[in-house]
Amino acid sequence: MENIRFTDPDSGEEVLFYVLEQTCIGGVSYLLVTEDEEEDSYAYILKEIQTDGDEVIYAMVEDDVELGAITKVFAEMLEDVDFDCQ
Repeated sequence: MENIRFTDPDSGEEVLFYVLEQTCIGGVSYLLVTEDEEEDSYAYILKEIQTDGDEVIYAMVEDDVELGAITKVFAEMLEDVDFDCQ
């Protein structure tokens, strides 16, 4: 499973995320990621906000409308995964 390193913009803490799925909607790339590769854990949706050479910058999707729409797309892509939006 592919992984990416994400740096929290507030704390500067680096987190390793495992990429479960990727999609592109309206020319914008989104990643569905989790912190734990093997166990049930929280999932997050990241949105590509900038590409600088080989470096791609992602941010957490925080807008409720956008998050709901993208969650539905990932739910359809991953039929065997249950999403509990909180």
